[in-house]
Amino acid sequence: MPLSINFCSHCGAKVEQKIPSGETLLRAVCPACQTIHYQNPKIVAGCIPEWEEKILLCRRAIEPRYGKWTLPAGFLEIGETVAQGAMREAFEEACARVDDLVAYALYNLSFIGQVYIMFRGRLIDGSYQPGHESLSVKLFSEDQIPWDNLAFTVVEKTLKKYFKDRKISTKPTHITA
Repeated sequence: MPLSINFCSHCGAKVEQKIPSGETLLRAVCPACQTIHYQNPKIVAGCIPEWEEKILLCRRAIEPRYGKWTLPAGFLEIGETVAQGAMREAFEEACARVDDLVAYALYNLSFIGQVYIMFRGRLIDGSYQPGHESLSVKLFSEDQIPWDNLAFTVVEKTLKKYFKDRKISTKPTHITA
């Protein structure tokens, strides 16, 4: 993945792309103040909100994939754990409160610089409604999932694993390279 940092966030000078002494990877290095700028993957935290044998999906009101269905998920914020991020995203996107979060799947999407961490969780009281990032939210049983209208491949993979695991009553954690 190419470096996208062009200017130093500390002093504003144009950075150089080089391998700093003692390192092995190309970095954005400021020739003025010597700051080394690292680019790290973005963490996406989300969950599968469960309620009475159904799961909650959100229909996106934002790009990318406007109008497509997804699990509530989004970028982790500084100062929160991945579980807190998943709970926050469920509330922001579906006004849903979740608890009993258990890590369910981890996806390394190195080609886009993202790591997804998906949890299983329980809707606390069964209430939900569209948040500001959702056109609508709805509980779905497996046979109602809009498979041809899902927003992201990682959501489709997560849901397929989830329903397969549920049929055999297992609760594994999946890690995908």
